[in-house]
Amino acid sequence: MEATIKPAYQKELFGHPAGLYILFFTELWERFSYYGMRAILTLYMLAKVSSDNPGLGWEEGKALATYGWYTMLVYVVSIPGGIIADKILGQKMSVMIGGWFLVAGHGVLSIEQDWAFFSGLLLIVLGVGLLKPNISTMVGGLYKEGDARRDKGFSIFYIGINVGAAIAAILVGYIAAEYGWHYGFGLAAIGMVLGQLVYIYGQKYLTHVGNKPDPDSTEEASVSIKEIFQRMLSTKKSLAVLVLLLAISFVIPVQFMESEVTAYIVFFIFLSVVVGFMMTVYEDLNGKVEKDRFIVLLLSFLIVIVFWGAFEQAGGLLNIYAQQKTDRFLPVFDYTVPAAFFQSLNPTYIILFGIPVAGFWAWMKRRGKEASSIFKMAIGVIIMGLGFFFMVFATLDYQANGEAAIYWLIFAYLLHTIGELSASPVALSFITKLAPLRYGALMMGLYFAATGLGNKVAGIIGESSQAESITVVLKADQDQLMRFVPNHETDSIFQKNKAFTLETQLYKNASGEVIFEEVNTDEKINSLFAFEEEGSKLELMDRIEPYEVSVDDKLLTYLKFDYKDGRYVGRVDVDQFQTDLEFKTFMGIIIFTVAFGVLVILLLKPLKRLTHGAEEKEVEGLEAEGFEIADDEIK
Repeated sequence: MEATIKPAYQKELFGHPAGLYILFFTELWERFSYYGMRAILTLYMLAKVSSDNPGLGWEEGKALATYGWYTMLVYVVSIPGGIIADKILGQKMSVMIGGWFLVAGHGVLSIEQDWAFFSGLLLIVLGVGLLKPNISTMVGGLYKEGDARRDKGFSIFYIGINVGAAIAAILVGYIAAEYGWHYGFGLAAIGMVLGQLVYIYGQKYLTHVGNKPDPDSTEEASVSIKEIFQRMLSTKKSLAVLVLLLAISFVIPVQFMESEVTAYIVFFIFLSVVVGFMMTVYEDLNGKVEKDRFIVLLLSFLIVIVFWGAFEQAGGLLNIYAQQKTDRFLPVFDYTVPAAFFQSLNPTYIILFGIPVAGFWAWMKRRGKEASSIFKMAIGVIIMGLGFFFMVFATLDYQANGEAAIYWLIFAYLLHTIGELSASPVALSFITKLAPLRYGALMMGLYFAATGLGNKVAGIIGESSQAESITVVLKADQDQLMRFVPNHETDSIFQKNKAFTLETQLYKNASGEVIFEEVNTDEKINSLFAFEEEGSKLELMDRIEPYEVSVDDKLLTYLKFDYKDGRYVGRVDVDQFQTDLEFKTFMGIIIFTVAFGVLVILLLKPLKRLTHGAEEKEVEGLEAEGFEIADDEIK
């Protein structure tokens, strides 16, 4: 009797469908490309145009704002990405198309042209939007309903995410530091190509999942976005609120914002529509139970925003801090660690501490202690916020020694990750339990929107931590500057028009004039440059006024020059002023996150009553602690 040959999609490997490992390696390489690029993105935007490893030469505030917009869009575009898959293409084709968008995006970023930067980011946003929400759905589709292996399958899948992210920051960071930013972006593109090759090869193992939806299917129980729009526009209260918010969306950016006005108008319009959706859903809910749960759902979204608004300083503000103010030299290896390496700490910590943290919460639950989802989320916010205490110590260390020790960032990322492991995995599961069944898909989309909004908040916080630029123009020639630049750097700087920095002491003389004194020669160098605008000089005067500077009490100040458009343009960085801003930012994050988390805990009992037992609901594939430990990307 001949043995029955199983079709490829029914084959198993190590007790799981073979398709799981196809998706595992596809996602591993996709996350390699995404997190590798993310590790160097902010640093590339900051690198001076005329440096040995040239970048865009942007100010820190602009770079952090752009980072916030980009990471927000990655999550927000996941909403239409999921809809396109569900209604038109199917998850399998959406992942394929998204992957090619990502290959193109990372490839374009590797091109050393100005047009390539935003074009590459746009392609990556579109690619992640199509791939990110759909590949996880395909993992679930590999298992039949009730299959006990499902949760372990998800855990294996999410290990791939963190392995890819950890390796990426190190490899891409090293290549970018040693050979150039665009080679780093190119390596990310190669990683994505490998992911696509794995995915193409493995199609025979995925023939039964993620296929195009059946247009004649009547199984859809969820309320469509079109229906919600119709209800919102036909309800007087919702329509009135929407019109008011849309008007405010134009007034606030035009009247109160000096830059990115159009972007913020679109941003506020999006938020207005989200608020309109929420009101429409609330009005449509049946009975007290659903409405009570919806209130808790809104608080959960707020927790998500607060958490990621602080946590996502990792790729922005903390990345800059690692580059500019952290002593990254390791004497034992005689090697300076690239700043991008620090981005590997979070995924590495997840791999190391995921099981212990999940085990701790399971132990708490078995002992009858408080281990509800709301409590975990609140504790996660608090622990993550406390991680910024190490950054406060880092600023004090920098102020005292001119550099911050490397271990401050290592400890900060550790607490951030412990907080993430407590808060992030349960958030989506809890929101799924609270959402009415007919609005489940919409609530999933709003969860991504809340995560995206948190990322935008992170960009705003990072931007606010940076002093506004005070621009100066170089007036001196090479002969006048030579004595202020180390001899071995003179030729490379002035013959090749490279960036350079002058370290000075700033003070006011008896007549109130601001004096810049070069630190090595004690020479006054005011004649070497001129303020580009009269307002810049006044801004500097206002900035140093609180410090009561004098000839006996000077402020360390850097004049940083970059060669752009045929001339040297510089900026004045008052070191103490910037350090104070960062100190206030880190302390502000600590105070707000801890206070917010404590407030949620104080409201825990009434909030749990409002859930009406939703905490006990089982959500397929999301409930087991084993799944939660690796669920870093359902966020």
